[in-house]
Amino acid sequence: MTRILIVTGAIGIAAIALGQTAEKHDAASIHRAAEIKWQPGFPSLPPGSKSAVLEGDPAKEGPFTVRLWFPDGYKIPPHTHPKVEHVTVISGTLNLGMGKKFDTSAGQELPAGTFGFWPAGMKHFAWAKGETIIQLHGVGPWSINYLNPADDPRAKKY
Repeated sequence: MTRILIVTGAIGIAAIALGQTAEKHDAASIHRAAEIKWQPGFPSLPPGSKSAVLEGDPAKEGPFTVRLWFPDGYKIPPHTHPKVEHVTVISGTLNLGMGKKFDTSAGQELPAGTFGFWPAGMKHFAWAKGETIIQLHGVGPWSINYLNPADDPRAKKY
């Protein structure tokens, strides 16, 4: 009987702890593509992109989902992220390359429908072929660290 009480108590404590850390949703949230309200892109990305936060807040602790729109030819210089990056290509083509130097010959095409994730700290760069929309999701806070500080748009005046 003592073992049953200990196990039951441990399960109860675990359930309470998990309930406190799990994201809580009070209602469903639907985002139809035609109804998404695009905003200017994140200041940490080069100018010209658009963003739409669909869930959470990428600047804060916890899960988030955002859509990013890139014009044809849009480039994101080599960078890393401190957490795993999860990307789904919704439309267009995202090209992805790995390494410290922006080299289109070292990239691969990720057409619409492609999903990929890369580990924290992986050096990579990207560019869009045609208007491209990606969905980025993960656990915040999300940040981007450019390998060359001169590539960071937050340090530039446009």
